[in-house]
Amino acid sequence: MTSTRTRPLALVTGASSGIGLELAEQLVAHGYDLLVNAEDNRLHRAAAALDAGSDARITPVRADLRSATGVSDLYDAVRADGRPLQAAALNAGVGRGGAFLDIDIDHEIEIIEVNISSTVRLAKLVLTDMVARDEGRLLVTSSIASTMPGTYQAVYNASKSFLQSFTEAVAEELRDSAVTVTSLMPGPTETDFFHRADMDDTAVGASDKDDPAQVAAQGVRAMESGDGKVVAGSVSTKATGAANAVLPDTVKAVIHKFMARPGSAKS
Repeated sequence: MTSTRTRPLALVTGASSGIGLELAEQLVAHGYDLLVNAEDNRLHRAAAALDAGSDARITPVRADLRSATGVSDLYDAVRADGRPLQAAALNAGVGRGGAFLDIDIDHEIEIIEVNISSTVRLAKLVLTDMVARDEGRLLVTSSIASTMPGTYQAVYNASKSFLQSFTEAVAEELRDSAVTVTSLMPGPTETDFFHRADMDDTAVGASDKDDPAQVAAQGVRAMESGDGKVVAGSVSTKATGAANAVLPDTVKAVIHKFMARPGSAKS
């Protein structure tokens, strides 16, 4: 199918709520049509909200990115649009709090499948097409957690460390092309992440958090500018990012323990 639409096309994963939904809002405001993806039943409601009051075309594609089949189904929908992707925000992610030995292995593998495997699979597809055209922008949602050993979030933080390293490495490989790759590094943000990760009783889960709209605006601005990475959110989050650049990992592991230990909200 060949589209006659003149607006550029963008993809956002994990777009049913939180940072992903706000990234979608930002991209609509920047003049994009969207394919939005999530695996949950809130996606169509989010797509309808994005569509309201805008001349953007919003196409929801419900697919479970834990599997290679789900990734392929999503990218088949991208190609069926007929327009090349000008931008993609790979934002889908899950987490789980608690001691490593207390968490069911299936939850840990899900983190690896969604956060790492689906991102690598989609990035391969997206960037192959972008580099062939020598144009396009990719935004990957990493986290400030990538800079800290994740005591009581061991696999989640490790998955974000993978994404941070992966994104910066690919960005360097593509430095001489017109394709840009940007890492978005939010801190604790006001979404349903901590509830879904079973972390409501932790100090970080109960704390004041950043506005996802602010995080998304800073992320899209960095992507559009071709920046390599952005620590996004409040001044406090940016200060934490600066501190993490110099603190020893042993110290950061202890700090994270007091933030993420189950029951620490009561301490």
